[in-house]
Amino acid sequence: MKSTIRKSLSAFSGDRLLQLLTALDNPHRLRILAALHGQGRNYISQLARDLGISRPLLHLHLQKLEEAGLVRSARELSEDGKALNYFELVDFSLSLNPQMIAEAVQSLSASTTKSD
Repeated sequence: MKSTIRKSLSAFSGDRLLQLLTALDNPHRLRILAALHGQGRNYISQLARDLGISRPLLHLHLQKLEEAGLVRSARELSEDGKALNYFELVDFSLSLNPQMIAEAVQSLSASTTKSD
């Protein structure tokens, strides 16, 4: 069963918008999404080898992507009885314009507003 993120960003709260944009604001995470798009679902060890990054670093980035709803995971047993953690891309489509940002800002929680 495929779930899809196809809402316009105006349907998201400001906090949700930040979560999505933060998840996408990293070159490793963009490479992960591209690899899962091109190769389909994959287990973490193979994905780490394919991307040339460590499993712990990959796992950290996959957690961010999963929390944002851009990937999902499932544990499965291999033929030799090893537990493999598979990840796959969630089909999504995002569009953003200034009006959507203005609307989302109205719903930002106090914990997400910070000054630089």
